[in-house]
Amino acid sequence: EPPSADDSTLDEKSPPPAPSRAPQDWYHLDRVPRSGPGLDTRAAYQSVLRGHAPRDTVQIAIIDSGIDINHEDLSAEIWTNADEVPGNDVDDDDNGYVDDVHGWNFIGGPNGKNVNQDTYELTRIYVDLRKRFKGVDSAEGAPDNRDRYRRYREIKRTFREERRQAKKRLRRVRKAQTAVEASRQILKKHLKADTLTQEAVRSVSSPSQRVRRAQKTLRYFYDQGLSPADLRDYKNQLQRQVEYNYNSDFNPRSVVGDDYADKTERQYGNSDVEGPDAFHGTHVAGIIGATRQNGLGIKGIARGVRIMSVRTVPNGDERDKDVANAIRYAVDNGADVINMSFGKKYSPHKDVVDAAVQRADSMGVLMVHAAGNDGANVDSTDNFPSPYYEDGDQAQRWIEVGASSWKGGQQLAARFSNYGAKRVDVFAPGHAIYSTVPNDQYERNDGTSMAAPMVSGLAALMMAYYPSLTASETGAIVNARAALQRAQEKVASK
Repeated sequence: EPPSADDSTLDEKSPPPAPSRAPQDWYHLDRVPRSGPGLDTRAAYQSVLRGHAPRDTVQIAIIDSGIDINHEDLSAEIWTNADEVPGNDVDDDDNGYVDDVHGWNFIGGPNGKNVNQDTYELTRIYVDLRKRFKGVDSAEGAPDNRDRYRRYREIKRTFREERRQAKKRLRRVRKAQTAVEASRQILKKHLKADTLTQEAVRSVSSPSQRVRRAQKTLRYFYDQGLSPADLRDYKNQLQRQVEYNYNSDFNPRSVVGDDYADKTERQYGNSDVEGPDAFHGTHVAGIIGATRQNGLGIKGIARGVRIMSVRTVPNGDERDKDVANAIRYAVDNGADVINMSFGKKYSPHKDVVDAAVQRADSMGVLMVHAAGNDGANVDSTDNFPSPYYEDGDQAQRWIEVGASSWKGGQQLAARFSNYGAKRVDVFAPGHAIYSTVPNDQYERNDGTSMAAPMVSGLAALMMAYYPSLTASETGAIVNARAALQRAQEKVASK
């Protein structure tokens, strides 16, 4: 018999995305009935922009997991390096990157292989410190490095606890999966059906305790907004964490073939801008600039954009060296906006990233970054990269983006989104977002990763139609609009 529903619950802090009844294009609308505000882009295209074409082309670099540049709804909007001849294995424009026709891949090797899975930064820091203090069991044993040894002990505790929690969650979700599948089989047999619907499950009436228990288990998961597919995806996510992200014996960096210790090294990687898992980056790209007038799929936020793919983010934490080089590559190749829908809690080489951010800022490039999905106050916790330099200064052309929900009211801020009165500048739609995914498909996804490209797309839209706007002015307009929205929400809630 299946475990009871109470024994099969998932960890409440990190559930898989729940299904949503939000309209597919809610983020283009101003205010869906009984919901929160979108970007109002549909009205903008139907009124002030009606009959007008973009006056300039805006280049957006998406630093992410890779993009399906052949997607039916994206291929016409992909940036092309006109100075590079495709496929001739020659660095035609002498920028140090061979055949970088549509961008670059900093987590691939010269032989065409790619990093897919990688560890978390916490794991890498733990491994480095473990090597340094091998055989040392107290601060007295490291008289010249007592502070660093104490940090090692702290990192070790954190690493082991997070790994333990990941393993615990994996056991629980496997147990939940077993309960759901067993319950499904019991009810299929009872109903004499090959498939089950929620309606059929909820309507079951039987004197059998076994059948009622199976019904209770499935109803519990349905009420949580979960499906068998959600459980499968969540289990796979946790399995990756245990097998790769928290695996102190796993290190795929040799695939890249760079001198990893040399943080000044720039020219490594390959030209495969899609990579083995482009789901995340493709979803981000569609939000920004999916073709609006082709009658396919969705409409991106902005017309008049060209999307550059800079593959930097694996299934795991991105590395500081790669992030810095991705930002530099984007700036050197003419990006007006850089979208960064990624983040992590540790940044051991923050100085390298800071230097790249400072350069982008000085060149007038607008940087848009996702605030993260831990439901945490980032005024008091770290989320990297950030606009705050180690010397106390900060980037001026940077927008930190939290995620809003379509539900509106007191649920306007998505429950998973990080927040912060000082360090999160705006909230943008990031819940139940329907966008492009590889192989000409479309799916919904949640996260501040979806909110950041909303802002990148909005900024690009303004720059394309009003090319005299600088990055600073564009950012100021976005922030002012967000402040007005917050004021309107306060009034509406009274």
